[in-house]
Amino acid sequence: MVTVIKIGGHEIADENFLSALAHTIRRLASPTIIVHGGGKEISALQEQLGITPRYLDGVRITDAPSLRIVEMVLCGTVNKRLVRYLWRAGVDAIGLSGIDRGLITATPMQRDGHDMGYTGEVQQVQADVLYSFLQQNITPVIAPICLGPDSAYNVNADHVAGAVAAAVQAARAVFLTNVPGVLSDGQVLPQLRISEVEALIADGVISGGMIPKVKSALAVLNQGVSRVVITNLDGLQNGGGTTFVQ
Repeated sequence: MVTVIKIGGHEIADENFLSALAHTIRRLASPTIIVHGGGKEISALQEQLGITPRYLDGVRITDAPSLRIVEMVLCGTVNKRLVRYLWRAGVDAIGLSGIDRGLITATPMQRDGHDMGYTGEVQQVQADVLYSFLQQNITPVIAPICLGPDSAYNVNADHVAGAVAAAVQAARAVFLTNVPGVLSDGQVLPQLRISEVEALIADGVISGGMIPKVKSALAVLNQGVSRVVITNLDGLQNGGGTTFVQ
């Protein structure tokens, strides 16, 4: 059964993390698909080029100049960096975007009448494209730039990971972060059911930046994936983290 791993933009800039991640993936028993972000590096390049990053409810607004930057960073710099580390560790990996072979199509995002530019939402994933790589023991590494009706579209990497996991009927989806999982009194909660999450948010146990991570995990469960894990690299290596189940 397939494992889908989503790597955030903060972690993917750390070379020590990438080296350890690549060796960990080489040792995984299950076929693996990787989806990555790169928001930190996108914002840094925008600012270098005199473009102010803009967001609406935490979602990046992607105008035409920003789209060119997003494509360069995600499909170029970040994607190839990750593939390079995987190859060095002995993982047969291929870098892709959602555009390659029509892998992922997207529709323009609608947000209460606000123009989100070239920010999109997943419409469909061509699972057969991914199966063809997995059958050859090749690890796909996906940048979340997708094929829109009139252009490339920038899609949230969490959403792409969830859609990919659902399309290939993954056994689990893993969201790698810089924390070991959802914490309560300093201890990792090993398992959470959907019914428990809202109460933990209301009580302040789940707070701050963990809230969107948890909501992304629940969205993936709702797409039919049976297990979703939030953890760090140590948790991926040792089977730790917080597992969300129906």
